[in-house]
Amino acid sequence: MSDNTVFKLLGRRLRLAVIGGGPGSFIGAMHRQAARLDDRYELVACALSSDPERAHSAGLAIGMASERCYPSGQTLIEAEAQRVDGAEVVAIMTPNDSHFGFAMLALGQGMDVICDKPMTNTLEEAQALYQRVQDTGLVFCLTHNYTGYPMVRQARAMVTEGQLGQIRLVQVEYVQGGRAKAGPGRRAWKEDPLRGGPSLVMGDIGTHAHNLLRFMTGLEVDQVAADIGCIVPDRVTHDYAGAMLRLSNGARGSFWVTQAAAGVENVLRIRISGSLGSLEWQQEHPQVLQFKPLDAPAQVRTPNGPGTLPLAARASRIVAGHPEGFHEAFANIYTDAADTMAARRSGQTPDPLSLHFPNASDGLQGIRFVTAALASSNNQGAWTHL
Repeated sequence: MSDNTVFKLLGRRLRLAVIGGGPGSFIGAMHRQAARLDDRYELVACALSSDPERAHSAGLAIGMASERCYPSGQTLIEAEAQRVDGAEVVAIMTPNDSHFGFAMLALGQGMDVICDKPMTNTLEEAQALYQRVQDTGLVFCLTHNYTGYPMVRQARAMVTEGQLGQIRLVQVEYVQGGRAKAGPGRRAWKEDPLRGGPSLVMGDIGTHAHNLLRFMTGLEVDQVAADIGCIVPDRVTHDYAGAMLRLSNGARGSFWVTQAAAGVENVLRIRISGSLGSLEWQQEHPQVLQFKPLDAPAQVRTPNGPGTLPLAARASRIVAGHPEGFHEAFANIYTDAADTMAARRSGQTPDPLSLHFPNASDGLQGIRFVTAALASSNNQGAWTHL
């Protein structure tokens, strides 16, 4: 990872506030750890729960000053905007239905935003939020954290350089087993379409798979023919989605995601095939990128190994042969956003290598994909344009 650009430009850390992610939240701790890993942020305020008493006690438990442990996200944003030393960046990790409101409020107060995925639950909200980001010129970062892995970025750079030639085929899958048993999950709000969104599996992991495809190939999904539903009997929330894809350059693709594959933990895989070769990557073995050139022996790329390109090198913190993983990938997203925020606040041009974090445009494309896939599935799998 590069030198601390935030300190160079601002002479201090960015002041960060977090909304959501309180006790018992895996993703909340992940956000806070990612923010601190490269020393770009200082956590100054929080609203960790929608229950005021729980929010206060949880804030004290992570070392926040009592007066900056707020009872709600709205109160936090409004109060911090009035302070001379108030938060400059707000990280949102609340249930999906509140992302839009908190993000719009924070942007309206001049705060940069880091938001958990999906960006919103509806296409109308996604379009409005995207437009607000464009109008304000503020930084909006969406934490599709898998794009932070060094070898995912290596793949993006290799595709951009033309090492695969013309992309012809992309296959992506994200398979989990956490919902293989009948009955409700641990987070009741995710089962409620008003709070969790119109499709649980698409919002939870389908947006990740779609974003990874776009990030690594630089292509958009133009049309989708989808089948979305439930494979566990008597379940009403979606736990499976499969689709054929037509990409913006004419390439074909396949996509399938599920949270109900018994015994499977967290398998995110992608294969990209072009006219000159193929790349293969999977999240369970993130240090390895398989490169299979046409008419030549297969090759292996690893972080800081031979052939590492600058975009991948920026995302790696340790020497070749040592493992990096989920925390580091998440931190790369936070660090890229921080460097871009610091450049904006100091009137400087950001390092182009710091601009590869998922943004509001990516969030909008993700919701467009979910919307089109659901429309296709509801129309007997008919090809549907995004």
